Amino acid sequence: MTKLSVNINKIATLRNSRGGDIPNVVQFAKDVQRFGAEGVTIHPRPDERHIRYQDARDLKPEVYTEYNIEGNPIKSFIDLVLEVKPTQVTLVPDAEDAITSNAGWDTIKHTDFLVDVIKEFKNNGIRTSIFVDPVLKQIEGAKKTGTDRIELYTESFAYQYGLGNKEAVKPYSDCALLANKLGLGVNAGHDLSLDNIEFFKQNISGLLEVSIGHALIAESLYLGVENVIQMYLRKLK
Repeated sequence: MTKLSVNINKIATLRNSRGGDIPNVVQFAKDVQRFGAEGVTIHPRPDERHIRYQDARDLKPEVYTEYNIEGNPIKSFIDLVLEVKPTQVTLVPDAEDAITSNAGWDTIKHTDFLVDVIKEFKNNGIRTSIFVDPVLKQIEGAKKTGTDRIELYTESFAYQYGLGNKEAVKPYSDCALLANKLGLGVNAGHDLSLDNIEFFKQNISGLLEVSIGHALIAESLYLGVENVIQMYLRKLK
């Protein structure tokens, strides 16, 4: 079964736009779990333009499903994750000024760095995942870091699928098969939506988790949060 983790960054963006506490991100996390989501994902950035570091702390006692914290492993992020101890940390090589994540790790170039960071998290009982492009040599490189899982960066698939190119899933299928063979768990995220999630799931061997935020929140504006979560769950099953 593929778990649905809801990324709630956009809820924090909306809250921050008015300077108050509406909508409340902790309450939203509680609600999405009540509606059937099997995980909550946040991606705090150094400027705290959406999710704040304090949100990560406040969410900890309220996330009773899987708690996934994504981010670039700079010192402040590492310290936060070690303090909060989520279920999973997903390492993403995003620049501080990036609007959103836009590339996976070069697992060959950064092997030594990733080995050290991942070891620290695993020593503290935190499952690790690293964000990677659908390139076979990067999956092989990921294995050498000691990570538990990879998260396939799916923007390219989503864009090509929207153009009608279903062959765009093949690099992802190949990478998932290799990851399975190497004993790595497979997650996926970025631009997955109700339009493409079922096809993607059907073509990815051993897909353990999808993390979906922007599309799910946008779809919920029209269809309602509880309804949209149930729609995703049906497509993932």
